[in-house]
Amino acid sequence: MKTFNVKKEEVIKDWCVVDGQGKILGRLASEIASRLRGKHKPIYTPHLDTGDFIIVVNAEKIRLTGNKLANKIYYRHSGYPGGLTETTAGKLLQEKPEDVLKIAVRGMLPKNTLGRAMLKKLKIYKGPEHPHDAQCPRVLEL
Repeated sequence: MKTFNVKKEEVIKDWCVVDGQGKILGRLASEIASRLRGKHKPIYTPHLDTGDFIIVVNAEKIRLTGNKLANKIYYRHSGYPGGLTETTAGKLLQEKPEDVLKIAVRGMLPKNTLGRAMLKKLKIYKGPEHPHDAQCPRVLEL
């Protein structure tokens, strides 16, 4: 019996649309990260990008459970001394709802060039509209 190795040219990447309305952030992010990696496919290979393109609409309507809107803090640093900036999840969800989901998915992907390539296949939109109709995405129920 031989081990089957898929080649980069043989991978078929589908386009899927996910509606984020009413979904819980962490549960949605973990399912999206799994699909971006391609773990749902029988040809999954850890060192190759076998995942699909994911389009998320209604990112502004994603839910956080408990007191996370007030207590969860996102940090970023400008690179200069004293340049640490704190933002609560509630404020970030109002201003940039796409970033809340993107940060959550990024933490679940590999921390290397392969993970950065996988993150580029994630398209997040604030409202119900997206410009990817030409790719004929299928609706994905999570």
